[in-house]
Amino acid sequence: MKIKQIHHVAYRCKDAKETVEWYVKHLNMDFVLAIAENEVPSTKAPDPYMHVFLDAGNGNVLAFFELPTQPDMGRDQNTPAWVQHLAMEVGSMEELLAAKERLVAAGIDVIGPVNHTIFKSIYFFDPNGHRLELACNIGTPEMMKKLDDVKWEMLEEWSQTKKAPSHAAWMHAPEGEHA
Repeated sequence: MKIKQIHHVAYRCKDAKETVEWYVKHLNMDFVLAIAENEVPSTKAPDPYMHVFLDAGNGNVLAFFELPTQPDMGRDQNTPAWVQHLAMEVGSMEELLAAKERLVAAGIDVIGPVNHTIFKSIYFFDPNGHRLELACNIGTPEMMKKLDDVKWEMLEEWSQTKKAPSHAAWMHAPEGEHA
């Protein structure tokens, strides 16, 4: 068996309607499906929910559950807020900068663009507190090959030391010295 693609990724939301409207307005996603049940199909638990699905492009689907009978949403307090996030790709730096402009104009706090050498990103939060990233790839085929060549060595070294391996230290060189 080999995974074909991700069918959908599901997160919890505070308000399904607000969430759909936010993603349609700010990220230009299409609202494609809503499913509502009073019983969870997999567990048979009596737990009403609204499950909404948004088109994130190229067959990628982002979904949310509103769970009105459950305690308020929280997050893993042992994991920094920057760790768990959803990164979505845009086609160009122009699109990335235009998205930042629109988000800021709508009163949304945005960090970046942050230069990750092989891509540049902006970061912000949706109305549910989920951290989102919009990324634009800027890496060259040579850069990607260099990273591909060392990935297993890096993973093994990390596994042994729990310290950042230096195999790809070139990624953190001053701007313009990444060749």
